Amino acid sequence: MAKCWIELDPDSRPDALLKLSGSETPGFKGDEEGAERASEGLREELVALQERLFAQETHKVLVVLLAMDTGGKDGAIRKVFSGVNPQGVEVARFAAPTATELAHDYLWRVHQRVPAKGKIVVFNRSHYEDVLVARVTNLVPRAVWKKRYAHLRHFERMLVDEGTTILKFFLHIDAEEQRERLQARLDEPQKHWKFDEHDLEQRKHWKEYMHAFRDAIVKTHHKDAPWFVIPANRKWFRDYAMLTIIVDALKKIDPQFPQPTFDPATIKVV
Repeated sequence: MAKCWIELDPDSRPDALLKLSGSETPGFKGDEEGAERASEGLREELVALQERLFAQETHKVLVVLLAMDTGGKDGAIRKVFSGVNPQGVEVARFAAPTATELAHDYLWRVHQRVPAKGKIVVFNRSHYEDVLVARVTNLVPRAVWKKRYAHLRHFERMLVDEGTTILKFFLHIDAEEQRERLQARLDEPQKHWKFDEHDLEQRKHWKEYMHAFRDAIVKTHHKDAPWFVIPANRKWFRDYAMLTIIVDALKKIDPQFPQPTFDPATIKVV
């Protein structure tokens, strides 16, 4: 598999993401049309693999998506999983915690949404908000969020030990790309519903968020719960890269249709 993602060096400076271009297309030398053709073939493979995963009801897959506002999480879910049986794919989005959720530990609400056997679950926002938003906006003290990297590693280690395949994606766009996407939400009437003034406030903290993303990625990357940094200015490349990685992971699982517990040849439907 061509390496269509970028690794962040654990020894690099905290501003590594500030220097990364969201317009790169690592591992792909073709054009948009070629990527879309390749994505269509990968999507067909994904549909077939997901059907076997769902039927076998043995393995679980968790896809975690992180990005700045307008980074493309919703679009990626829509494009990557187009045509996949919705019975076997769930999307969980973690908004501001409710009073009940706040009364428990911060991973309580997350654990309830992890995949069951045979399922693919996509986290659109996730348990990582507690080392991102909580850090940048000072919702909790530094001493609290610093401990959470270890919590997240152990939580994911437990999920892996219990049979979950974890794939974590950071969809990286440039600050200028975000500006253009936010402006489009103001300029195009059909996109007005997407605009949130809160996004402008968060944009002021771009550098702080890049440092927080970088630390989260480096401190929680593991071969069994890897991070894939996907340059996402070009949506067609984003979709191609995610499909490539997800299909490759499912091929390694190699799900199979279960064998019948009866002899089909002995039964006749009348």
